[in-house]
Amino acid sequence: MDLSNLSPAPGSVKTRKRIGRGAGSGLGKTAGKGHKGQNARSGGGVKPGFEGGQMPLQRRLPKRGFAPLNKKVYSLVNLKDLETFETDAIVDPELLMRAGFIKKLNDGVKILGDGELTRALTVKAHKFSSAAAAKISAVGGKTEVL
Repeated sequence: MDLSNLSPAPGSVKTRKRIGRGAGSGLGKTAGKGHKGQNARSGGGVKPGFEGGQMPLQRRLPKRGFAPLNKKVYSLVNLKDLETFETDAIVDPELLMRAGFIKKLNDGVKILGDGELTRALTVKAHKFSSAAAAKISAVGGKTEVL
């Protein structure tokens, strides 16, 4: 067996539908578009959300609130997750990613105060909740804002 003998698995490759190539092709003349009408025309069809002139759903529903353009999204980590690290460890975003507690950094890491901490750790993060900072310092740990 070599590269010249390779072929795709049976049924995995489907031949393209060649429309508008004469009456013998089975898809000639109107090319599968039927007779006349908006959808038969070149560039025909309606835009997404068009409801035949009825007021579209996205315009009927009320708009509420405000979405800031520069909203910051933090990756969240709870104190109970930090319990897995050994005493006096330096916990930073890279270590949290390697340990699998966060998938991606986003705009930074925020440590939340859910759970208890029994080890003194040096935690480096972009933000800390007040409860998390208090619990870390209560067990002799340190918090460093990046």
